[in-house]
Amino acid sequence: MLRLHFTAEDLARVQVATELDPLWETVLGLQQLHCPGRGAPVFRTWRRRALDVVAQRQLTRSVRLLAALTPNRGYTPDFLTPAAAAAGFDCGLDAIRATRPGRLRRELRQLGGGVTARRTPPRPWLRDLAGGDHDRMADLAAAVRTVHHAVIAPDWTDAHTLAEGDRALRARALRDGGVHGLLSSFGPGMRWEPPVLHADYPLDRDLRLAGRGLRLVPSYFCWRTPVSLADPELPPVLVYPVGHDTSDSVTGTTPQALHAILGRTRARTLAALHDTATTGELARRLRVSPASASQHVHALAAANLVHSRRIGNHVLHSLTPLGAALLHGRIPAGKALT
Repeated sequence: MLRLHFTAEDLARVQVATELDPLWETVLGLQQLHCPGRGAPVFRTWRRRALDVVAQRQLTRSVRLLAALTPNRGYTPDFLTPAAAAAGFDCGLDAIRATRPGRLRRELRQLGGGVTARRTPPRPWLRDLAGGDHDRMADLAAAVRTVHHAVIAPDWTDAHTLAEGDRALRARALRDGGVHGLLSSFGPGMRWEPPVLHADYPLDRDLRLAGRGLRLVPSYFCWRTPVSLADPELPPVLVYPVGHDTSDSVTGTTPQALHAILGRTRARTLAALHDTATTGELARRLRVSPASASQHVHALAAANLVHSRRIGNHVLHSLTPLGAALLHGRIPAGKALT
């Protein structure tokens, strides 16, 4: 169990990340790639496709190099998931390259009981990496980039759609219940008992935020239990899993099915309107121009999937019951679709 201890100042500094973190997704995706039981059946199709890509593109060496640093259980070095990645993949990769030698040695010693303390000699490249060898660090950065673009990035749109839906859920919880409502919305793996957030965790650990606040990061590849940085001196982060449909039967509409019916961008538009938005807010969620967002909303409104109304200088868009039913793959009990 992980217990995060909040002060009043921490509660004022809670934030939810605006999008998925590319380096956390790479690390957690690698763990899913090599541990079939952890996310099955949710990641079964993705894993099969990813392994085919690894074989076809001859990426085995890069994957094995990173797998040595990202074990399925236990400690993973914090330097692989720097806070700078919140500004984008390239910024995060630059931060990995800039890891100070002392920190690199310390975290690699902690990996698997210590690189220098293992009974069997570590791989030469890992020993060289711990020694600050610039060529080995270049190899590591190249492997992270290669694996991310080949294995993680192809599913980024679907992952982003789930993350946007989760973010809308958290925004609604914050709007209706304040920070306490937000922290109470993370279930069943987390439980808010002020001033402590209890999270399912493989280790028994207390983390005192001490006025630094907490950054909550949604993750597609995180599974069942949240993940945190090991070093308590680093800015506090809690990576938590977004909701996946884990049923064997089809009880909801899959992103792929919506893409086939509506097209990728309009399917994303429908998903982004899980929570009501203005045209400008929708454009930012989709990363398109306001004119493009307006065009897609107009097409969805013509099919009675979206309702738009003007309030002052803004046009507010929300899903109609029919749009919500199409998005979620079911008709809400007692609801008419008109």
